[in-house]
Amino acid sequence: MRQIVLDTETTGLEPEQGHRIIEIGCIEVVNRRRTGRVFHRYLSPEREIDPGALMVHGLTAEFLAGQPRFAEIAAELMDFLRGAELVIHNAPFDVAFLDAELGRLPEPSGRIGEHCMVLDTLQMARQMHPGQRNGLDALCKRYAVDNSHRELHGALLDADLLLEVYLAMTGGQGALTLSEAEETAATRATVKRAKRPRGVLVVRKADAAELTAHAQRLAALDKASGGKTLWRRFEPEAGPPR
Repeated sequence: MRQIVLDTETTGLEPEQGHRIIEIGCIEVVNRRRTGRVFHRYLSPEREIDPGALMVHGLTAEFLAGQPRFAEIAAELMDFLRGAELVIHNAPFDVAFLDAELGRLPEPSGRIGEHCMVLDTLQMARQMHPGQRNGLDALCKRYAVDNSHRELHGALLDADLLLEVYLAMTGGQGALTLSEAEETAATRATVKRAKRPRGVLVVRKADAAELTAHAQRLAALDKASGGKTLWRRFEPEAGPPR
């Protein structure tokens, strides 16, 4: 499965008021592994940046003045995104800005939803952790993802943090590159198997509360993936009660 973890920084909060994207960062993942492909651009917004937005990301008009306009990178961006599932935290915000930018093109390219599926990790987090803080910083803390270097928001930085959070939310680490995976396999091959001590093997079975918690966790993962989890396909049909 090909996914793109995506984040943007903008001049303000309302695309309908003419606010623009000024940074976009994307990381490609296939089958939960980083491929090494990224898309990262700063963009000239051709308008002023709201003071509140500037405090969040620190991108000044002077820095962005020499950057390309969205129209200049749109074709390359859509080639990168097309056909993937976009993983975005608070997806309606970023998708609204992307749709607005695409709508300004001389030859409009349609809407993001016409080219990609979209997964909103904020909605997923709210379902998994109702009543709790589910911003990216809060999720980094909850899932032990180091964000100590995040002094200001940045599209590529935040996409990288979101990828680690998403992997943790949906089942654990899976972001090794191919070379790292090969190195890990080679390392494992050189490790000698430890001798097991002799004695009686004690098997502890899960109690009712643990089984219930496990079932709830599996159900949450299945719901978050849209029913795509493999274990559901191979579950035996329930038989008559014993």
